[in-house]
Amino acid sequence: MKRARFTEEQIIAVLKEHEAGAKTADLARKHGISEATFYNWKSKYGGMDVSEARRLKALEDENAKLKKLLAEQMLDAAALRELLFKKMVGPVAKRAGVAHLKAVMGLSERRACLIVGADRKAVRYRSRRRPDTELRGRLRELANERRRFGYRRLFILLRREGEPSGINRIHRLYREEGLAVRKRRARRKAVGVRVPILLEARPNARWSLDFVYDQFANGRRFRVLNIVDDVTKECLGAIPDTSISGRRVARELTTIVARRGKPGSIVSDNGTEFTCNAMLVWCKETGIDWHFIAPGKPIQNAFVESFNGRMRDEFLNETLFFDLDDARSKVAAWIADYNGERPHSSLKYQTPAAYAATFTATGDRLRNPDQLRRSPVAPPAPLGVQNPETLTAAG
Repeated sequence: MKRARFTEEQIIAVLKEHEAGAKTADLARKHGISEATFYNWKSKYGGMDVSEARRLKALEDENAKLKKLLAEQMLDAAALRELLFKKMVGPVAKRAGVAHLKAVMGLSERRACLIVGADRKAVRYRSRRRPDTELRGRLRELANERRRFGYRRLFILLRREGEPSGINRIHRLYREEGLAVRKRRARRKAVGVRVPILLEARPNARWSLDFVYDQFANGRRFRVLNIVDDVTKECLGAIPDTSISGRRVARELTTIVARRGKPGSIVSDNGTEFTCNAMLVWCKETGIDWHFIAPGKPIQNAFVESFNGRMRDEFLNETLFFDLDDARSKVAAWIADYNGERPHSSLKYQTPAAYAATFTATGDRLRNPDQLRRSPVAPPAPLGVQNPETLTAAG
């Protein structure tokens, strides 16, 4: 602020001389001022003493400060309105906000950093990380091929290709590329007490059966019978058709048993396909125990329900089916990929086929320290199932 040549005391003294009879021209020449300046002093300080002039000066200074504060607050409010639709979370977002305020409103870097709440060192920082162009491109390609895979499974696929980067780095690139999978909201949640049971860790200890539904491009519905090994997580069969009866289920199970061997038990819901006379006769001839879950409790058949969820999310919702032959070929291809290529999180990201290969022909685990170390008891499964000694024929 420019400093005044005359203080309030000096101005009051000049005005006193004029009141004492001195002429205006003589006073202007004596003190080196213009007559207009003298009359401005007279209109402002005329009739005042020194204390009153000082009080007026203090009020003017305070008023100037208040005006400046008001202007700054209005400028801050305008700047915040510019950033209203931007999330100021993280250094990258704050750096972008500061650049926006500097470009749009012409603010200084210091002022913009105060408004955004950013450190000037963080704003001036320039990353020295490698661009990772090839890795980012390959990650996008895998994410486009496996649209419902998260960063953990994509990391396993990259490791198979020889990528040495750790999972934290892959996660960072995954987030920076905006590849996060949108979670679909669950329609219902299981409630109630879950009672776990112990399941022997060997293939064919228990199978789970259930149906999943979809439709062709013309709107006609079809169903897929899924058969899952609860220990190895392998899909033993996925049979798509427009109609599947109990006799058809018995024929498909006979084919799988001939190829893989008899299971210790089978778990299913109370659908008519599983409670019909044909299944009663099949169980009696094969000697296989059949367990029915409680009505309305799909959580008691959690293994195949989990498989159905993955199939729905990663395959059915992403694929268009034109007819039954097209559905059979696409389902078979996806099942082959599920068993042999897709990493399974509950198997420490091994594939079901690779995990099943760790068992010997007698069902014992291979004693190899490089392979998975697991308990001889499989993870507990939610139960509460009915375990009748004999099946009761459904009407």
